Amino acid sequence: MNKQLTKAEEQIMQVLWDLQEASVKEVIEKLPEPKPAYNTVSTIIRILETKEFVDHKPLGRGFLYYPIIEKETYSNQSLHKLMNGYFNGSFKSMVSFFVKENKMDISELESILKEVHKKK
Repeated sequence: MNKQLTKAEEQIMQVLWDLQEASVKEVIEKLPEPKPAYNTVSTIIRILETKEFVDHKPLGRGFLYYPIIEKETYSNQSLHKLMNGYFNGSFKSMVSFFVKENKMDISELESILKEVHKKK
């Protein structure tokens, strides 16, 4: 998988990842105000199906949509793309950037280090 999501697509995927499956109406209910139009959400979900992030099953006269890409899989791919695009593939450079920019406190850094040590 090497497909990027637009901000709107990612917002809808976040809802589908949280709910596991939902109708267009249920997705809209979980989106922040101002609520997008039904047709807008429906169109974005169809695009997500084309990109193979979402599939559907019949539900009455409509459909129930569900993610077919796990959130973790997409997150890992996005993180690698960020790391390769901006930090020359270096995890160390990326973490250093966030520490230098004061976007990460020491407890977050310790948590990351614990996760890294678990993987060894």
